[in-house]
Amino acid sequence: MTVPLRQCGRWLFGRQARLRWVHLVLGGALLMPYFLLGSIFVGPLLGEGQPLFGSLRAQFISYAAALPLVALSALIFPLARPLSVGAVRALCGVHEELAEGPARSRAARVRTSAWFTLHLGVGALISGMTLAVPPFSVFLLAVPVFRVLRESRFGDPALFEHTWAVVLAPVAGAVCLVLLAACAAAAGTLLARWAPQLLAPAPADRLAAAEERAAELAVRNRLARELHDSVGHALSAVTLQASAARRVLDSDPDFVREALSAIEDTTRRTVGELDAVLGLLREGDEAGEGGRPTSAPTLEADLDGLLTRTRAAGLPVEASIGPGVDPATLPALVSREAYRIVQEGLSNALKHAGSVPVTVHIARTDSALEIVTENPLPTASPPRDGGGRGLRGIAERARLLGGTATAGAADGRWRLCVRLPLGGPR
Repeated sequence: MTVPLRQCGRWLFGRQARLRWVHLVLGGALLMPYFLLGSIFVGPLLGEGQPLFGSLRAQFISYAAALPLVALSALIFPLARPLSVGAVRALCGVHEELAEGPARSRAARVRTSAWFTLHLGVGALISGMTLAVPPFSVFLLAVPVFRVLRESRFGDPALFEHTWAVVLAPVAGAVCLVLLAACAAAAGTLLARWAPQLLAPAPADRLAAAEERAAELAVRNRLARELHDSVGHALSAVTLQASAARRVLDSDPDFVREALSAIEDTTRRTVGELDAVLGLLREGDEAGEGGRPTSAPTLEADLDGLLTRTRAAGLPVEASIGPGVDPATLPALVSREAYRIVQEGLSNALKHAGSVPVTVHIARTDSALEIVTENPLPTASPPRDGGGRGLRGIAERARLLGGTATAGAADGRWRLCVRLPLGGPR
């Protein structure tokens, strides 16, 4: 018996019930401007001399006239749904998914209008009861104590002449307070149950949110590829140069000096590339022909420098460019992605094969640019670092342009072959 009573008390007067009561009173307060506007139209219909605020009938007519105005305003003003969702989350204890931002479709606006009208309409009734019932209940509770109340114009002397009426007055006052709390709790529970149906995201909202998340993920993946290719290649080259310099530190100072100079040049250039990569995010995603920042490295401007730095790191590289390949005439996006693919192919050789001869061949067909890198497999393979992110990045770059990328070992050699359509993605 104790548990049901405790649960009933929590439902009537618990923290959640009080917050929902505040939510209803807030709705009643929001209805007041509409109520006053409705009374302007109702006043002439009641005739001259008819009190507006002194008549319960006039007040209910004004209340009824205000509700269509509430519904219309929720249809017109886009902030109605964000404000409603914020109030529901803060005060109603609704944990289901609710919509974010203004309604994007007509159906969503209609559902928002229905919720806004329901909230303000029910809230106005509960607010009116909250203003009227407590004073009346306090009066009934005080009737047995103060005789003057029984004889005042607020009381009924004929009724309170009876002892039973005086005795039952406090009981009636307490019952009125409990009924008021029950009405507020029931209305709050009703609104909390209907909120997910009326304020849930519409299919258009879910689609827009999914597109935003996909765009954010694409930007993150793109940044990860750029950082992996530029910074990863530089770190691999610097590591190899520093290791070679350490081994001959005492015997060949000239080589050490050259290695340190190469490390300085590599790190300085990588800082510039890192700034260019971060610029991709600052300037936004400008995918398309010529839509990349001009500071991004390309085959035309940076391939020779990449090969020189890689050779300085101790990796023998033999590069050849087939007939018909003119880096200056390649589409900007293809040239940029091709440079990153060659860079990552050389980085893989540095990290996983060591100082082995690498061949890079770039050829052109009628509709595509083909890049092939090959190197012999080491006799004792060093442990692989990075989990294959470089090959995944190459595959993603090729796929974004509508091309293909394959990699694997055969006949004691590692071969990476990438095909990039010159016409862009299809």
